[in-house]
Amino acid sequence: MPTTLTTHENLLDAITVDDGHPIYDPANGELIGKTKMSKPQDVDAAVAKAKAAQQSWGALSPAERSEYLHKAADAVKASAEALAQILAREVGKPLNGPNARFEAGACEAWLRANADFSLEDEVLVDDESGKAVLSYVPLGVVGAIGPWNWPMMISVWQLAPSLRMGNTVILKPSEHTPLSVQALVAVLNQVLPEDVLQVVPGAGDIGQAVSEHPDIDKIMFTGSTTTGQAIMRSAAADLKRLTLELGGNDAGIVLDDINIEEMAEDIFWGAFINTGQTCAALKRLYVPAAIYDELVQALGKIAAETPMGQGVSEENVLGPLQNEAQRNIVADLVEEARKAGATIVTGGNPTADEAGYFYPATIVADIDQQNPLVQIEQFGPALPIVKYDNLDQAIEWANELEVGLGSSVWSSDEQRAREVANRLIAGTTWINKHGAVDPRVPFGGVKKSGMGLEFGVEGLKQVAQPKVTSY
Repeated sequence: MPTTLTTHENLLDAITVDDGHPIYDPANGELIGKTKMSKPQDVDAAVAKAKAAQQSWGALSPAERSEYLHKAADAVKASAEALAQILAREVGKPLNGPNARFEAGACEAWLRANADFSLEDEVLVDDESGKAVLSYVPLGVVGAIGPWNWPMMISVWQLAPSLRMGNTVILKPSEHTPLSVQALVAVLNQVLPEDVLQVVPGAGDIGQAVSEHPDIDKIMFTGSTTTGQAIMRSAAADLKRLTLELGGNDAGIVLDDINIEEMAEDIFWGAFINTGQTCAALKRLYVPAAIYDELVQALGKIAAETPMGQGVSEENVLGPLQNEAQRNIVADLVEEARKAGATIVTGGNPTADEAGYFYPATIVADIDQQNPLVQIEQFGPALPIVKYDNLDQAIEWANELEVGLGSSVWSSDEQRAREVANRLIAGTTWINKHGAVDPRVPFGGVKKSGMGLEFGVEGLKQVAQPKVTSY
């Protein structure tokens, strides 16, 4: 079927309903469209169709399913600007920078990568005693519950490997950003077989219905630790398989040998990508006393000069917070830091009469490790910078929280950086970058940041059932 949903206007027309729940632009409060709100019985119907469709979809060869994923990637490429325009309106993220157009491009890239991964049967034993082969077969129906910060990209992280391995997928988007995911599904379903991929927009009761449904075989969830724990409880009744990518409060440790002029920009974007609304963004930065003032000043200058505004304006690279509750969390944490004596280097003073959920890019210095802005994930455009005199102390501070999604080390000496990286407790530690994910490289958290892996061949294995044939 040819790709026809190539403007955001006709894409919105295809997914919005006249009597639905209104969704507004977080940058200016304008109505974007009205979304269908599913009921629990809609989940039942979708799962029944997915279960039936899985038989023929799972029977296809890996090569045939890969071909479908490449067609899906072609469809995303043809509609990339339309998808980016919807993201810019619904999430608030600017079109340019590591934002809306970047996210649409990542959807295409992840589809193609999963299409091209090779997962061959593994011969475990082949000798006089016999032969044993490990293969991976479909699980059945995967329920994917996504967040509002990268709604399309994370949906693809969930659906691409699931489809590649022969499962069918039910997507439940965040109630804050349902249009983005419905738009993505509409684009993909121009080329995918019927009922292989479905979306059930709705509130928390729909997420619960998905996580509890007896005919869903696996749950993939990206979001808060609290919700992830609730999903684990729901899944326990029938021992559903789980992949959970949960909250993080990523630490970055700067060593005293960095070239500030060369690295400050990368440190800034490690923290402020998607206006700070990224699970694996840099959330707290530890800097040695010898270079503390210089690096703080450099980051403050970048923050003050980086354009922020409405997502659909081409000049902006920072946007609003997606919703009022998240804006208030950031504002409250910065205000607590101010009252405790921290220095607000730049930002920290939102304009009261400005439309939308904007909060300025904020650098906070002279802050204590125990301050709530350091201890609690802010998930927004405010970076606390903690001074350290002893590297061992900085590593201890970085490791002391209950989460461990990502971390980073910044140094001009690779060997020194690797030595520090080996001491950090996190699913991923980057060196001289932060949050740089790759479809080929497994990603997942430790401690309360989640369980299971996504991406790469390991990610394919997590959405399949290992099966041993011994003879």
